[in-house]
Amino acid sequence: MGHKVGYTHRPHRSSLGFWPRVRAKRPYPRVHWKELPEPGCAGFPVYKAGMTHVTIIDNLKGSPTKGKKVSTPVTIVEAPPFKIIGVRFYKNTPYGKKCVGEVITRNPNKHLKRKMTTPKKEGKKIDDFSNYDDLTIIIQTQPHLIKLKKTPEVLEIGLGGSLDDKKAYAKEHFEKEVKILEVLKEGMLVDTNGITTGKGTQGSVKRHGVTIRQHKSEKTKRGSGTLAPECPKKVAWQVPQFGQMGYQTRVEFNKWVLKIGDNPEDINVKGGFKGYGVVHGDFLLIKGSIIGPKKRMIILRKAIRPSDKIPKVPPQIKYTSLTSNQGARK
Repeated sequence: MGHKVGYTHRPHRSSLGFWPRVRAKRPYPRVHWKELPEPGCAGFPVYKAGMTHVTIIDNLKGSPTKGKKVSTPVTIVEAPPFKIIGVRFYKNTPYGKKCVGEVITRNPNKHLKRKMTTPKKEGKKIDDFSNYDDLTIIIQTQPHLIKLKKTPEVLEIGLGGSLDDKKAYAKEHFEKEVKILEVLKEGMLVDTNGITTGKGTQGSVKRHGVTIRQHKSEKTKRGSGTLAPECPKKVAWQVPQFGQMGYQTRVEFNKWVLKIGDNPEDINVKGGFKGYGVVHGDFLLIKGSIIGPKKRMIILRKAIRPSDKIPKVPPQIKYTSLTSNQGARK
């Protein structure tokens, strides 16, 4: 059955699956870490730099352009190494996981002192904990290494493998730096966890996609036709109304890592990326777009439900566009 003449079909907007639409409490998200079979860190924090496009040799199985050159948009994120400053232990309870103790470094650097106060007295060590069901590492981001004027963030990162593997990894890397190549590799699928771009208070037309009514309509044009029936005199929460738009926690699954590089000269443009600047450290090229504005921290998590349709081998990159302020470079 075809559509009516003059009718434009589009999916339902303003899904109630994303509710309530309130501002996030902090500029980085809370991540739900799942159990992974391979040992090591389950994620890595990065900073969004900008976007460009690359030409690749399509290697998707069954693709009509397989083996041919195709152009695709990519997002550039910078990944300075993070430092493990603590370990947190959890015990399973009928009400969920409960923290039963933690070990925090006694040797904070000047950047960590800006964020938190660490204990001065000698406390328990990692080997002193035995009655626990899970553990995570507490990390400190290091934006100063890429000359980004941001206060370091302190957050938890999940670990993969068995409980013994997690404890061994935490002991080995405690108070040490971890680089991106130790966690992710080219061709992997990652889930991007971040905070979307904030747009402040917006009306129901922009926020929920309400159709603008004709000019002779009563009371308002840019609003719902009715808020509620006469009886009962109560406005349902499903009615689209004005309010906060953006700056909310969102997750995008199965983003493809096309390249991980350690030479910024391969990706930098003259004058730097608009709104970000020059890339100074390790970087990633991720296929497609990523939520959030420039300089926002995004947490990359190893894919918890990877797709079988995407190959584990990254495509060959033949050309990278660096035409923001200068000519393209191959």
